[in-house]
Formats: sequence, structure tokens, C-alpha cells
Amino acid sequence: MKLVKDKQILVAADFAGLALKDAVVQHLKERGWTVTDVGMKADDTGTPEMYHRIGLRAGAMIAEGEFERALLFCGTGMGIHIAASKCPHVHAAVCETVPAALRCVTANNCNVLAMGGFYVAPRTGMAMADAFLEHKLGDGYEDWDGFYEFHKLGYDELEHFDYEAYKANGFEIPNPGCAPLALNRSATLIKDSLKQRIAQEITGVLNTV
Repeated sequence: MKLVKDKQILVAADFAGLALKDAVVQHLKERGWTVTDVGMKADDTGTPEMYHRIGLRAGAMIAEGEFERALLFCGTGMGIHIAASKCPHVHAAVCETVPAALRCVTANNCNVLAMGGFYVAPRTGMAMADAFLEHKLGDGYEDWDGFYEFHKLGYDELEHFDYEAYKANGFEIPNPGCAPLALNRSATLIKDSLKQRIAQEITGVLNTV
């Protein structure tokens, strides 16, 4: 598997996400990343390949363990996200801000981030990619009792989700785990986290200049 720690990343875009993808890829290469692109290229000719086929191809490479994480791009981020999510082991997010891109990995352990070229400016996309690739589950929440365990359990139950077993169990998770979360501190932590994330978004965009 090609890992984030080794600065290896998979990318793919359809025609609508191509310009944003190219900007983000250039930014990542300047920062030493090795980028594998399995989507459309600027010099492609003829009828554009459909977004869902590109998303399925990238999703399959995550499912088969070829890459740890991927960045996907289309017009909104939604279509290519839906396609990739059809593949096993894909935990995908659509984000339009740096705090959301950060949260999708630190809280939800997402391995695929999708962005929309219609809505995300290039410098924001660069900062989103940095936030997504430079963090892991639980980062920034070490002082919140139970945060990691609570969200890791959510990830694990989704990773091993079997719809037929869920249906047979009366639409309940069979043998659900338990991971208490200290909610009495959550309001303060969320407020502090929001302030921190806003500052990070501003800093992240400025750092791409």
C-alpha cells in the first residue's frame, strides 16, 4: 500500500474538477508528494469520461489496498464521492472548507476527500488537501475524554457493516460496541475547536500563497 507517511497520494478528476485538481496537484508536488492520477488529464481529447467511472476506478484502488488515501474532484464533489463510496473500505467525505476537511479525518477517519471545482477556490483546495493529508483520527482532540474511542468505534462498525446482517437483526447493529464520550465538556471543546479551525483555515489558505 502507498502510504501518506511516504507522501504518496491518489488523485482523480472528471472534466468539471480538472482545473481544481491540477492546482492542488501542483501544490502537492511542490511539497514533495508523489501523485498518481487516474482521472482526466488536461490534454485528453474526445468525449469526457463520466464522473462515476472515474470515481469507481479510484475507489477500487482504495478498496484493493493500493493507496491509503485519495483526493477526488468533480463539479460539486458529490457525484464522484457517491461513485467511490460504492467500493468497500472507502470512507469518503465531500468538503468545501478547511475545517470540514480537517474534521473528516480527525473525527471520521475518512480516507477519501472529494471537492467540487464549481465551489472550491484553488487556494482553499490546497489548504484542504494539506489539512486532510497531515492529520489522522483523534488529532486535536486529545483532551476530550473518550473522543478517539467513540469515533474509532463508529469507524469500525461502518468498516465492517453488513446490510443483510443489519436487516436480519431488525435494523440494529449486531453486537454493538460501547465507547462512552464525555459530553459534559463537549460544548466548551466544540467552541474552542471551532475558533481553532477558523484560524487554521485562514492560516492554511495564506500558507498556499
